[in-house]
Amino acid sequence: MKRVISIQDISCIGKCSLTVALPIISAAGVETAIVPTAVLSAHTYFKGFTFRDLTDDMEAVRDHWKQLGFKFNAIYTGYLGSERQMDIVESYFDAFKEDGTWIIVDPAMADGGKLYCGFDEHFAKEMSKLCSKADIILPNISEAALMLGEEYPGEEADEETIKALVLKLSTLGARLSVITGVNLSDGTFGFIGYDSEKKEFFKYGSKKIPMKSHGTGDVFASAFTGALVNEFSVYDALCIAADFTSKCIENSFNSEEKIEYAVNFELELPYYISRLKK
Repeated sequence: MKRVISIQDISCIGKCSLTVALPIISAAGVETAIVPTAVLSAHTYFKGFTFRDLTDDMEAVRDHWKQLGFKFNAIYTGYLGSERQMDIVESYFDAFKEDGTWIIVDPAMADGGKLYCGFDEHFAKEMSKLCSKADIILPNISEAALMLGEEYPGEEADEETIKALVLKLSTLGARLSVITGVNLSDGTFGFIGYDSEKKEFFKYGSKKIPMKSHGTGDVFASAFTGALVNEFSVYDALCIAADFTSKCIENSFNSEEKIEYAVNFELELPYYISRLKK
Protein backbone atom coordinates (compact mmCIF):
# COMPACT_ATOMS: atom_id res chain seq x y z
CA MET A 1 0.00 0.00 0.00
CA LYS A 2 1.19 3.51 -0.83
CA ARG A 3 1.91 5.79 2.14
CA VAL A 4 1.80 9.59 2.50
CA ILE A 5 2.89 11.94 5.29
CA SER A 6 0.52 14.85 5.89
CA ILE A 7 1.87 17.63 8.12
CA GLN A 8 -0.67 20.20 9.31
CA ASP A 9 -2.93 21.08 12.22
CA ILE A 10 -5.99 19.33 13.62
CA SER A 11 -8.99 21.66 13.82
CA CYS A 12 -11.41 19.46 15.75
CA ILE A 13 -14.41 21.16 14.13
CA GLY A 14 -14.09 22.88 10.76
CA LYS A 15 -13.47 20.24 8.06
CA CYS A 16 -10.01 21.48 7.16
CA SER A 17 -6.37 20.51 7.49
CA LEU A 18 -5.91 16.97 8.85
CA THR A 19 -9.63 16.30 9.35
CA VAL A 20 -9.90 16.69 5.56
CA ALA A 21 -6.55 15.21 4.50
CA LEU A 22 -6.88 11.97 6.48
CA PRO A 23 -10.30 10.85 5.16
CA ILE A 24 -9.76 11.98 1.56
CA ILE A 25 -6.32 10.45 1.10
CA SER A 26 -7.46 7.31 2.92
CA ALA A 27 -10.45 7.07 0.56
CA ALA A 28 -7.90 7.03 -2.27
CA GLY A 29 -6.59 3.75 -0.84
CA VAL A 30 -3.45 5.36 0.55
CA GLU A 31 -2.15 4.99 4.10
CA THR A 32 -2.02 8.45 5.66
CA ALA A 33 0.63 9.07 8.32
CA ILE A 34 -0.21 12.30 10.12
CA VAL A 35 2.02 14.81 11.86
CA PRO A 36 -0.23 17.19 13.84
CA THR A 37 1.35 20.61 14.22
CA ALA A 38 -1.32 21.88 16.65
CA VAL A 39 -4.75 21.01 18.01
CA LEU A 40 -7.51 23.63 17.80
CA SER A 41 -11.02 23.25 19.17
CA ALA A 42 -12.26 24.70 15.86
CA HIS A 43 -10.67 26.56 12.97
CA THR A 44 -10.16 30.32 13.00
CA TYR A 45 -13.58 31.11 11.55
CA PHE A 46 -14.87 30.57 15.09
CA LYS A 47 -14.14 33.07 17.86
CA GLY A 48 -12.60 31.88 21.10
CA PHE A 49 -11.02 28.72 19.71
CA THR A 50 -8.53 26.84 21.89
CA PHE A 51 -5.02 26.16 20.64
CA ARG A 52 -2.32 23.71 21.70
CA ASP A 53 1.04 23.92 19.96
CA LEU A 54 2.60 20.52 19.13
CA THR A 55 5.87 21.77 17.66
CA ASP A 56 7.93 20.03 20.34
CA ASP A 57 6.51 16.64 19.31
CA MET A 58 7.26 16.91 15.59
CA GLU A 59 10.97 16.04 15.74
CA ALA A 60 10.38 13.03 17.99
CA VAL A 61 7.81 11.66 15.51
CA ARG A 62 10.29 12.10 12.67
CA ASP A 63 13.08 10.36 14.56
CA HIS A 64 10.88 7.43 15.57
CA TRP A 65 9.68 6.85 12.01
CA LYS A 66 13.25 7.03 10.76
CA GLN A 67 14.31 4.50 13.39
CA LEU A 68 11.52 2.17 12.28
CA GLY A 69 12.57 2.48 8.66
CA PHE A 70 9.29 3.79 7.24
CA LYS A 71 9.28 4.97 3.63
CA PHE A 72 6.80 7.31 1.99
CA ASN A 73 5.52 8.00 -1.52
CA ALA A 74 4.74 11.66 -0.80
CA ILE A 75 5.09 14.34 1.86
CA TYR A 76 2.23 16.84 1.83
CA THR A 77 2.25 19.93 4.02
CA GLY A 78 -0.58 22.33 4.77
CA TYR A 79 -1.10 24.92 7.50
CA LEU A 80 2.05 25.48 9.55
CA GLY A 81 1.90 27.71 12.60
CA SER A 82 5.45 29.05 12.91
CA GLU A 83 8.82 29.46 11.24
CA ARG A 84 10.25 26.80 13.55
CA GLN A 85 7.70 24.34 12.20
CA MET A 86 8.84 25.14 8.67
CA ASP A 87 12.41 24.27 9.66
CA ILE A 88 11.25 20.95 11.10
CA VAL A 89 9.19 20.20 8.00
CA GLU A 90 12.31 20.75 5.88
CA SER A 91 14.04 18.15 8.05
CA TYR A 92 11.23 15.70 7.17
CA PHE A 93 12.02 16.32 3.51
CA ASP A 94 15.68 15.53 4.17
CA ALA A 95 14.85 12.43 6.22
CA PHE A 96 12.29 10.81 3.92
CA LYS A 97 12.82 12.13 0.40
CA GLU A 98 13.89 9.34 -1.97
CA ASP A 99 13.67 8.81 -5.72
CA GLY A 100 9.98 8.91 -6.54
CA THR A 101 8.90 10.64 -3.32
CA TRP A 102 6.74 13.66 -4.14
CA ILE A 103 7.03 16.79 -1.98
CA ILE A 104 3.82 18.83 -2.13
CA VAL A 105 3.52 22.16 -0.32
CA ASP A 106 0.21 23.95 0.11
CA PRO A 107 1.35 27.24 1.69
CA ALA A 108 -1.91 27.72 3.59
CA MET A 109 -1.51 31.15 5.14
CA ALA A 110 -3.75 33.73 3.42
CA ASP A 111 -6.98 34.50 1.60
CA GLY A 112 -8.62 37.60 0.18
CA GLY A 113 -5.24 39.31 -0.06
CA LYS A 114 -4.63 39.07 3.70
CA LEU A 115 -2.49 36.79 5.84
CA TYR A 116 -4.21 34.66 8.46
CA CYS A 117 -4.14 35.81 12.06
CA GLY A 118 -0.67 35.51 13.61
CA PHE A 119 1.33 35.65 10.36
CA ASP A 120 3.38 38.53 8.95
CA GLU A 121 5.33 39.35 5.78
CA HIS A 122 8.45 37.65 7.13
CA PHE A 123 6.47 34.45 7.61
CA ALA A 124 5.39 34.65 3.95
CA LYS A 125 9.03 35.06 2.91
CA GLU A 126 10.04 32.01 4.94
CA MET A 127 7.20 30.04 3.37
CA SER A 128 8.60 30.88 -0.04
CA LYS A 129 11.87 29.22 1.06
CA LEU A 130 9.99 26.06 2.05
CA CYS A 131 8.27 26.10 -1.35
CA SER A 132 11.69 26.11 -3.00
CA LYS A 133 12.24 22.60 -1.58
CA ALA A 134 9.01 21.21 -3.09
CA ASP A 135 8.26 19.40 -6.30
CA ILE A 136 4.77 20.91 -6.47
CA ILE A 137 3.35 24.01 -4.79
CA LEU A 138 -0.36 24.84 -4.58
CA PRO A 139 -0.89 28.43 -3.39
CA ASN A 140 -4.04 30.43 -3.95
CA ILE A 141 -3.77 33.89 -5.53
CA SER A 142 -3.24 35.63 -2.17
CA GLU A 143 -0.49 33.25 -1.07
CA ALA A 144 1.32 33.48 -4.40
CA ALA A 145 1.33 37.28 -4.31
CA LEU A 146 2.45 37.45 -0.68
CA MET A 147 5.32 34.99 -1.15
CA LEU A 148 6.56 37.05 -4.09
CA GLY A 149 6.06 40.43 -2.42
CA GLU A 150 3.67 41.37 -5.22
CA GLU A 151 0.50 43.44 -5.03
CA TYR A 152 -2.59 41.26 -4.64
CA PRO A 153 -4.39 41.32 -8.02
CA GLY A 154 -7.79 40.32 -6.61
CA GLU A 155 -9.94 37.24 -7.00
CA GLU A 156 -11.16 38.33 -10.43
CA ALA A 157 -7.66 38.68 -11.89
CA ASP A 158 -7.54 37.68 -15.57
CA GLU A 159 -5.61 34.72 -16.93
CA GLU A 160 -2.67 36.78 -18.21
CA THR A 161 -2.18 38.32 -14.77
CA ILE A 162 -2.23 34.88 -13.14
CA LYS A 163 0.17 33.49 -15.76
CA ALA A 164 2.63 36.30 -14.99
CA LEU A 165 2.30 35.54 -11.28
CA VAL A 166 2.77 31.79 -11.66
CA LEU A 167 5.79 32.31 -13.91
CA LYS A 168 7.43 34.40 -11.18
CA LEU A 169 6.39 31.77 -8.65
CA SER A 170 8.30 29.13 -10.60
CA THR A 171 11.55 31.00 -9.89
CA LEU A 172 11.27 29.92 -6.24
CA GLY A 173 12.47 26.50 -7.34
CA ALA A 174 9.55 24.06 -7.44
CA ARG A 175 9.27 22.05 -10.64
CA LEU A 176 5.52 22.62 -10.86
CA SER A 177 3.84 25.78 -9.60
CA VAL A 178 0.03 25.85 -9.54
CA ILE A 179 -2.17 28.76 -8.50
CA THR A 180 -5.60 27.60 -7.37
CA GLY A 181 -8.90 29.43 -7.06
CA VAL A 182 -8.64 31.10 -10.47
CA ASN A 183 -11.53 32.44 -12.54
CA LEU A 184 -10.88 31.30 -16.12
CA SER A 185 -11.93 33.14 -19.26
CA ASP A 186 -14.50 30.47 -20.24
CA GLY A 187 -16.47 31.06 -17.02
CA THR A 188 -15.11 28.04 -15.16
CA PHE A 189 -13.18 28.06 -11.88
CA GLY A 190 -9.93 26.18 -11.43
CA PHE A 191 -6.17 26.53 -11.65
CA ILE A 192 -3.32 27.78 -13.80
CA GLY A 193 0.08 26.12 -13.52
CA TYR A 194 3.56 26.20 -14.98
CA ASP A 195 5.99 23.33 -15.57
CA SER A 196 9.49 24.80 -15.22
CA GLU A 197 11.11 21.78 -16.91
CA LYS A 198 8.87 21.75 -19.97
CA LYS A 199 8.50 25.56 -19.96
CA GLU A 200 4.75 25.12 -20.42
CA PHE A 201 1.62 26.61 -18.88
CA PHE A 202 -1.43 24.46 -18.20
CA LYS A 203 -4.90 25.17 -16.85
CA TYR A 204 -8.24 23.57 -16.12
CA GLY A 205 -11.60 24.74 -14.84
CA SER A 206 -14.66 23.11 -13.30
CA LYS A 207 -18.19 24.38 -12.82
CA LYS A 208 -18.15 27.62 -10.86
CA ILE A 209 -20.48 27.58 -7.85
CA PRO A 210 -21.55 30.96 -6.38
CA MET A 211 -20.43 30.08 -2.87
CA LYS A 212 -17.20 30.73 -0.97
CA SER A 213 -16.31 28.51 1.94
CA HIS A 214 -13.48 27.54 4.25
CA GLY A 215 -11.40 24.42 3.71
CA THR A 216 -11.76 24.10 -0.06
CA GLY A 217 -8.02 24.53 -0.58
CA ASP A 218 -7.40 21.63 1.80
CA VAL A 219 -9.98 19.51 -0.03
CA PHE A 220 -8.26 20.27 -3.34
CA ALA A 221 -4.71 19.60 -2.11
CA SER A 222 -5.72 16.37 -0.37
CA ALA A 223 -7.65 15.05 -3.37
CA PHE A 224 -4.71 15.94 -5.62
CA THR A 225 -2.25 14.12 -3.38
CA GLY A 226 -4.41 10.99 -3.27
CA ALA A 227 -4.76 10.91 -7.05
CA LEU A 228 -1.07 11.62 -7.66
CA VAL A 229 0.05 8.77 -5.42
CA ASN A 230 -2.37 6.53 -7.34
CA GLU A 231 -0.10 7.18 -10.33
CA PHE A 232 -2.25 9.64 -12.22
CA SER A 233 -0.23 12.28 -14.05
CA VAL A 234 0.18 15.60 -12.28
CA TYR A 235 -2.26 17.26 -14.67
CA ASP A 236 -4.89 14.52 -14.42
CA ALA A 237 -4.58 14.49 -10.61
CA LEU A 238 -5.10 18.27 -10.55
CA CYS A 239 -8.19 17.93 -12.77
CA ILE A 240 -9.67 15.23 -10.53
CA ALA A 241 -9.05 17.44 -7.50
CA ALA A 242 -10.67 20.45 -9.19
CA ASP A 243 -13.77 18.49 -10.20
CA PHE A 244 -14.10 16.89 -6.76
CA THR A 245 -13.77 20.25 -5.00
CA SER A 246 -16.40 21.74 -7.29
CA LYS A 247 -18.73 18.83 -6.50
CA CYS A 248 -18.20 19.38 -2.76
CA ILE A 249 -19.01 23.08 -3.04
CA GLU A 250 -22.08 22.36 -5.17
CA ASN A 251 -23.32 19.75 -2.69
CA SER A 252 -23.02 22.28 0.13
CA PHE A 253 -24.59 25.07 -1.91
CA ASN A 254 -27.66 22.93 -2.68
CA SER A 255 -28.01 21.45 0.80
CA GLU A 256 -30.91 22.47 3.01
CA GLU A 257 -28.54 22.00 5.95
CA LYS A 258 -25.68 24.03 4.52
CA ILE A 259 -23.08 25.38 6.91
CA GLU A 260 -20.93 28.45 6.46
CA TYR A 261 -17.67 27.12 7.84
CA ALA A 262 -16.97 24.18 5.49
CA VAL A 263 -18.16 22.06 2.55
CA ASN A 264 -19.81 18.63 2.52
CA PHE A 265 -16.82 16.75 1.17
CA GLU A 266 -17.89 13.53 2.93
CA LEU A 267 -20.96 13.12 0.73
CA GLU A 268 -18.92 13.37 -2.47
CA LEU A 269 -16.25 10.80 -1.54
CA PRO A 270 -18.00 8.15 -3.69
CA TYR A 271 -17.57 10.47 -6.69
CA TYR A 272 -13.88 10.93 -5.89
CA ILE A 273 -13.33 7.18 -5.54
CA SER A 274 -15.13 6.58 -8.86
CA ARG A 275 -12.76 9.02 -10.61
CA LEU A 276 -9.76 7.17 -9.24
CA LYS A 277 -11.05 3.88 -10.69
CA LYS A 278 -11.21 5.18 -14.26
